[in-house]
Amino acid sequence: MSIKKIGILTSGGDCGGLNGFVKGAALTALNYGIKSYIIPNGYAGLYNLVDFKELTELTTERVDRIAVELAGSEAGNSRVKISKIKDEQKYERIKSGLQKFGMDALVIAGGDDTGSVVVDLAGKGIPCIHAPKTMDLDLMPYSVGGDSTINRIVEFLRDLKTTGSTHNRFLIVEVFGRYAGHTAFRGGIAAGADAILIPEIPVDFDVLYEHIKKIYFRRIENSDVKGGTVIIVVAEGLRDASGNELVDMTSGPDSFGHRKLIGAGKYVVKQIEDRVKADSSIADFFKKHGMFVKGVNEIPEIRDVRPGHLVRCGFSTAVDSNFGLEVGSAAVHLAKKGIFGVTVVSCTDGVVEYMDVKDAILQRFVDPAQVSLYEAMGTTFGRSPVVKELEFKKVSGKPIRPY
Repeated sequence: MSIKKIGILTSGGDCGGLNGFVKGAALTALNYGIKSYIIPNGYAGLYNLVDFKELTELTTERVDRIAVELAGSEAGNSRVKISKIKDEQKYERIKSGLQKFGMDALVIAGGDDTGSVVVDLAGKGIPCIHAPKTMDLDLMPYSVGGDSTINRIVEFLRDLKTTGSTHNRFLIVEVFGRYAGHTAFRGGIAAGADAILIPEIPVDFDVLYEHIKKIYFRRIENSDVKGGTVIIVVAEGLRDASGNELVDMTSGPDSFGHRKLIGAGKYVVKQIEDRVKADSSIADFFKKHGMFVKGVNEIPEIRDVRPGHLVRCGFSTAVDSNFGLEVGSAAVHLAKKGIFGVTVVSCTDGVVEYMDVKDAILQRFVDPAQVSLYEAMGTTFGRSPVVKELEFKKVSGKPIRPY
């Protein structure tokens, strides 16, 4: 199959590294004399492609203006599941749009929802290639966006320590990640959080409370100005004590069936507040260190913070910028070879690695062995530490990517 024109689109949530994907695909296409075009606004743009009068061609001059160090996507995103569109001719409509602009293939960056649509499109005879993208890091291969989000979380946790210490607060920081705890885990570890609560591990709030109270007391006692704070990172997909999702039931589900996850941070605040108020040693501690004022300042303030979309935006780390360029380029190389309906895994050492999309979008969770490793260093995950004996193995060969 001769490839002369390709469409480039990004779908799902925005994040770091997407501009690298767009630029990598466009530069590689230019190198082989293939014309590439942005299909704006993800699958919404693809569905409406037949109605477009023109598309932006990624010429050398236009590609120059794409900044890989910036997060977000030059191509725009949307959350649209093609199969849910109420139009019996939707696939024919998409094919007509591709035919109108003479496109031979699509290269598409996105997460598990986006990947499921790639499987759907490929099954309808539309040539497309999937590049893994999700800040949640829950796809099987490494994904564009994860490292950038983790670095953003680290920045916010670092900065929050100053206000926390100034007011002797407990700060609960709720971060994105849906049902996998990778971003909370890695961001919390890198920022030195005192506790990390993730969906993979049921939380015993009594264990959590005793751990953070001990840290809080120690920090204030050791401070010459009687200042200290506790930082707890909470993944948005945390479940309550009954195992129920903490979702906003007033919000309608998106086309992939997801409701807004909201309330994990507030739920943790309530659990800790209840224990603080019932603990007489807190008032005694405040009195001992000159902090107690009856009816005004009897217990520490416990606040939740939600950086929300701030963890998606801003900049791309070098890891994501490089990886985005690589998988964008690899997608075009796969198209040239006529290999479609697959997910790019990597392009290193002159080898393009890929896998079936249906396997790539299987959800990957935080490894309990890694959690145990950090529990041995003193970080709590809201449970009694689990001792796991490490295995030892000598290895050789190429390095692996982070996370």
